[in-house]
Amino acid sequence: MIKILKYGVIASEEIFARGTSARDVSGVVAEIIQNVKNNGDMAVKEYCFKFDGAALDSLKVSEREIKDAINSVQPKFLRILRQAAKNIRAFHKKQVRKGFTIKKSNGVILGQKITPIEKVGLYVPGGTAAYPSTVLMDAIPALIAGASEIVMVTPPDKNGKINSAILAAASVAGVTKIYKVGGAQAIAALAFGTESIPRVYKIVGPGNAFVAEAKKQVFGQVSIDMIAGPSEIMIVSDGKSDPTFVAADLLSQAEHDKMASAVLITDSEELAIKVQAEIERQLPLLLRKDIARVSIDDNGKIIVVKNLDQAIEIANEIAPEHLELCVDEPIDYLDKVKNAGSVFLGRSCPEALGDYFAGPNHTLPTSGTAKFSSPLSVDDFIKKTQFTFYTEDALSKVANKVAYFAKKEGLTAHAKSATVRSEKK
Repeated sequence: MIKILKYGVIASEEIFARGTSARDVSGVVAEIIQNVKNNGDMAVKEYCFKFDGAALDSLKVSEREIKDAINSVQPKFLRILRQAAKNIRAFHKKQVRKGFTIKKSNGVILGQKITPIEKVGLYVPGGTAAYPSTVLMDAIPALIAGASEIVMVTPPDKNGKINSAILAAASVAGVTKIYKVGGAQAIAALAFGTESIPRVYKIVGPGNAFVAEAKKQVFGQVSIDMIAGPSEIMIVSDGKSDPTFVAADLLSQAEHDKMASAVLITDSEELAIKVQAEIERQLPLLLRKDIARVSIDDNGKIIVVKNLDQAIEIANEIAPEHLELCVDEPIDYLDKVKNAGSVFLGRSCPEALGDYFAGPNHTLPTSGTAKFSSPLSVDDFIKKTQFTFYTEDALSKVANKVAYFAKKEGLTAHAKSATVRSEKK
């Protein structure tokens, strides 16, 4: 049963505690990465058989397989995928930034140009649940940014097949290079390349502990989006919310993972008690009730506070992945929110809207990293390059200042490079 904690009565360590960390898999992952680096496709296929039970002749998903997947999914699902993709594109197109140029009267030109990251790898989970939504959320911003090559990896089933919904989402998003591989071996293949799988420059997408550790270990060889932890939802609510709705929203994240956390902060003890009871009523009805039960019992909590301002203060300290503001006039509270991955405003805005359909990205900072990082966006798929132009006359007017600064750092060659041109005259 979810715990009810009174802020100011319970120790702050319990209020702010997060779920237990995953076991250390760094040694296993390092071995997998090295094997894939050394042995390429052969190692990848061995791991596919070992972990997925799939004996693969080819790692690449064929055009025939993609077409068959599209034909096999329900037309209604295809329509919803396309509507969701349209919303995601519209939102992310607003994030596109342009370079700039500063031209000074003395002939100096300064600026910054924007260049897309050419080769991007998308990791799409396919274990206990398949996530076509992740395909849309990761691929669409990369395509809008202008990435010229997008390589998707996702684990096959024991028959060597990829979930049809994932392939349909890839088609809708515009991804055509898809490979049947998951886990740490997929991350290694993207980072170093194999005979079949192209090497990329950046890897994005969520995964289990092995995937997260692999991303951590290959960082530097490639760029990554973030190290994603377990899913999190926090709801800040006054006493006017329907406990049925609040409980349903908390359970929407609890069903993700046994380590997921679902937290309600409210100024109403009555709502806290009703939500606790409602969770117990709804939870046994879930398809993934065993997972949700562990999540709720181990990591779930309801925090009762004096007022909503105190609730926002606690939310800012915890910095949740998803934050629902189930209050009157939620817009009035938005400026007070400093640390959250994505904010859902009002009583008619469940977090699931963000997961699938509304348009903002669902790849979000977890484990408190919203204090210093942001949701996946078009910015994750671009590079910024600075440029500088000085005329001969402009350089001569500042050369001595540059040289003086350089000498203060003991770098006489720097100083000489600034003055040598005028000295030759």
